[in-house]
Amino acid sequence: MDWTLELIVVPVSDIDRAKAFYTDKAGFIELVDVKVGEDSRVVQLTPPGSACAIALMNKTPMKAGSIYGLHVIVPDIDRARAELVGRGVEISDFFHFGPGGQESGRGDESAFAALTERHRRELHVHCYRMLASFDEAEDAVQETFLRAWRSRDSFNGRSLFRAWLYRIATNVCVDAQRRNSRRVASMQTFRDVPWLQPYPDSLLDEVVPSDQGPDAVVVERETIELVLLAAMQVLPPRQRAALIARDVLGWPAVDAATLLETSVPAANSALQRARATMQEHLPARRSEWSAPEPSDQERELLQSFIAAHERGDAAAAVAIAAQDIRITMPPNPYLLEGLDVIAPLIATAVKEGEWRLVPTMANRMPTAASYLRAPGDTIFRAFKFDVLRIRDGLIAEITTFGPSLFPAFGLPPTV
Repeated sequence: MDWTLELIVVPVSDIDRAKAFYTDKAGFIELVDVKVGEDSRVVQLTPPGSACAIALMNKTPMKAGSIYGLHVIVPDIDRARAELVGRGVEISDFFHFGPGGQESGRGDESAFAALTERHRRELHVHCYRMLASFDEAEDAVQETFLRAWRSRDSFNGRSLFRAWLYRIATNVCVDAQRRNSRRVASMQTFRDVPWLQPYPDSLLDEVVPSDQGPDAVVVERETIELVLLAAMQVLPPRQRAALIARDVLGWPAVDAATLLETSVPAANSALQRARATMQEHLPARRSEWSAPEPSDQERELLQSFIAAHERGDAAAAVAIAAQDIRITMPPNPYLLEGLDVIAPLIATAVKEGEWRLVPTMANRMPTAASYLRAPGDTIFRAFKFDVLRIRDGLIAEITTFGPSLFPAFGLPPTV
């Protein structure tokens, strides 16, 4: 008995935008555009001459943007590429594979590098989630690209190139964690994860495809917050990878199993163990680790925080802090809790010199980048980041990091 595949569901967040891409840019033909219920819509499209169609849907259990790499067969790839470019599609060079996966034709090092470079930022974010360190993630991505080039003969084109890179990156991170034997037994505060570093929002935004793409895959706050990253460090590396693939990236079980190079039951088992462990180590109050996207209130509170420090107004800084405020300073083992303890330290800090603060965002959280001009100095020098967690209109937690990542945030060393 023959089986015929006729329809592939593609979950999207903005149907109009996705439809415009596929019809105007990719040349797909519209078959159906129908509203189903109050806020659900289905758009069915097909490539010219194809018996199989795709269905764009905005209401589906699958995560928007989780379907990558629809395979389209064309008789002339050079002509097809030229046609897409002519329609305004941003498209990379392509990489040829011959028998046994050997590269041929235009499969030189520069073409391969261009192909892998398209995935650099999302792989960096993936490695960052695995390692909780911006710098170590950078090293992991470089190692990923090196391993990919060395093992390029093993890629035969039957799997998605992106998924192949993710698998290599995951193995790189697992190997790195085995080498350093670093494991968090219990995560109570950020001082338990001294290697924790912030991630600039400006770079997280690079993960989102351009307007040429059919749908945006936004790095949401709840998938990148510091407390989630720190809690995941309690997990063994493979459980961590399973959790990221399924609950963060929204991959189906079979893709997660491929990522881990194991069976679907084994991948599901790793996921269930990871979920159980995370429930034990995340704060009981969801508001302490998962919050809505940054609001106007948060931005206003950040401005108040900046103004108080630049004026040297300790009373104003204390007034916007919660009674149970907590301050940690990775990699230093300091833990300060309670306004009674922290208020005198704030009074001392504002008198250390003259401050200039720049508003920014890290891990989708309001952040202040501080420059200090110490007594006797003539220059404001990069000093620290303060990442704020806000609850009920007050600052509930400040995580302070050193100035080493100012360049990654696009900030100068002095002002």
